[in-house]
Amino acid sequence: VQLQASGGGLAQAGGSLRLSCATSARTFSAYGMAWFRQAPGKEREFVAHVIWDGTVTYYADSVKGRFTIWRDNARNTVYLQMNSLKPEDTAVYFCAARAGSGYSTTTYAYLFWGQGTHVTVSS
Repeated sequence: VQLQASGGGLAQAGGSLRLSCATSARTFSAYGMAWFRQAPGKEREFVAHVIWDGTVTYYADSVKGRFTIWRDNARNTVYLQMNSLKPEDTAVYFCAARAGSGYSTTTYAYLFWGQGTHVTVSS
């Protein structure tokens, strides 16, 4: 399964960006999808997860109420809408896929990873 993240860039604090992650998975709906991020000098951290059919989502406390994850199984794509951006949201954002219906906030639970897209938020 190949994942291709896009949509990163530069935004001002309070602004918005939308990330996309297109996949090559033939059975995209078999995978739970997530976004992680990694800031310079820090470990990769969980941001959000959406289950296979898009009906249930999970968020890190740091982004809850500001970010929204959803998926379009017809387009094999998962999205992350980021609003009210803060400078501390600056990071490389990665999409990831894991088989099955469970959700996890740990990186080792996800088998497939995209290449990352840079998000920079200026104050």
